[in-house]
Amino acid sequence: MKRCFIFAIYIFMCTPALLAAQTGPTLSLQQAEQTALSNHPAIFSAQANALASNQIVREARSSYFPTISADVTASVADRDSRLAAGFLSNSRLINRFAQGMTIDQLITDSGRTKNLIASSRLSAQAANANTQATREEVLVSVDQAYFEVLRAQALLRVAKETIDERQVVMDQVSAMVQNKLKSNLDLSFANVNLAQAKLLRIQAQDNLKIAQAQLTRAMGLGTPRLYTLVNQPMPPALPSTAAPLVMEALQKRPEITALTLNRQSAYKFERAEKDLSLPTIAAVGVAGYVPDVEQLTLPRIIPNHYEAAGVDIQVPVFNGHLFAARRQAAMFKARAADDDLRNTQQRIARDVRVAWANAVTSYQQIGVANQLLSQAKLALSLAQGRYNLGLGSIVELSQAQLSETQAEIQDVNARYDFQSRNAELQYEMGVLR
Repeated sequence: MKRCFIFAIYIFMCTPALLAAQTGPTLSLQQAEQTALSNHPAIFSAQANALASNQIVREARSSYFPTISADVTASVADRDSRLAAGFLSNSRLINRFAQGMTIDQLITDSGRTKNLIASSRLSAQAANANTQATREEVLVSVDQAYFEVLRAQALLRVAKETIDERQVVMDQVSAMVQNKLKSNLDLSFANVNLAQAKLLRIQAQDNLKIAQAQLTRAMGLGTPRLYTLVNQPMPPALPSTAAPLVMEALQKRPEITALTLNRQSAYKFERAEKDLSLPTIAAVGVAGYVPDVEQLTLPRIIPNHYEAAGVDIQVPVFNGHLFAARRQAAMFKARAADDDLRNTQQRIARDVRVAWANAVTSYQQIGVANQLLSQAKLALSLAQGRYNLGLGSIVELSQAQLSETQAEIQDVNARYDFQSRNAELQYEMGVLR
C-alpha cells in the first residue's frame, strides 16, 4: 500500500512534465511568423538576389572611373630594334625587358552610362520590393498553416468528445439489451455510431499531422516540431464593399511596386540602348621604363623611358543594324513591362474582391454555424430523453448524434475558415507585414 501511495504521488508530480513533453512548447502566431522570417530559405534567396542587384549598380557606375592596367614586356630581337611597352608600340624591336602602364578614362558616351546606372538602380529597388513580396508570401503561408493546425486540433477534440458521448450511449444500450429492454438492432446502431466516431478521430489525427508538417515547412524548419498553439482572437467584421480594399492593395502591394520600378528601369535601359548610336569620347595615356639589359653602343637609339597620351573619338557609322535591333528589342521589353504592370493590377484587384467575398461569407457562416450547433445540441438532448423514456427510436437518436457532430464540425470550420481567409485578404491587400 505504501509503494502504491508513493507511486501515485510520483505520477501526480510528473503528470505536468509528461503533458508538457507531449504537447511541446507554446507557440503564438507572432512567434511563428518571426521564426519563418528568420529561417525561411525563400527570404534568404530573395535577399541575396537584392544584394546582387545592388552590385550591378556598381558595375554600371564603374565606367565613370579610369581603367588602369600594367604591362610587362620582354623580347629578344635583332640589334638596332626599337620598342615601347604596351599597345602603343613601334614596329622595330630590340632586346629588352620593359615595364609600362596604360590608363583609359571615359570622357563621355553621350549619356549611355548615366541611363545604365539609373536602370540598374531601379532594378535593385525592384529586387528589394520583391524581397518584401517574398516576406509576405511566407507570412501568409505561416498564418494559414497556423490556423490549419488549430482547426485540426479542434476537430480532433470534437472527435474525442464524440467518441466519449457515443461510448456512453453504447454502454447504456448494451445494458438495456442485457435486461431485455432493447433489441440487438439498437445495439448495432450504437456500435455503428461509435465506429463512425472512431473513424472521425483517425481522420482528424491524420489531418493534424499533415497540418503540423505544413506549419513546419512554412516556418522554414527542416525538422518537424510539436507545439502548443495559442488561439488567436477573431478579427473584426469586414467593410461592406471591397472598393477601399482594392485601392489600398494597388497602393501597398510590393508586386506592383516592383513592376513599376521594373517598368521605369526598362525605359531607362531603352534610352541607354538608343545612346549607342551617339559618339563616345575616351582619353588614353601610357608610360613606361626600359632598363638596360645589355651594353649598347652610344649614342642610344631610344631613351629608357617613354610617355604618351591621346584622345579617341568613336562615332558609329554602320554595324549591320546591330544598335537599331538592340534599341528596338529594349523598346518592346519596355512596352511589355507596361502590360505586365497593368495585368498585375487587374489580377490583384480581382484577387482582393474574391478574398473579400470569401472572408465575408465565412464571417456570416460563423453566426449561422453557432445557431445550428445550439439547435443540434438541443435536438440531441431531446432525442436522448425520448429514447431513455422509450418514446423514441435508436434511429432518431443516431440521427440527432450525427447532426450534432456535423454541427460541431461546421462550427469549427466556420471559425477557422474566417481566420484563414482574413489572413489571405490581408495578404492580397499588401498589409501583412
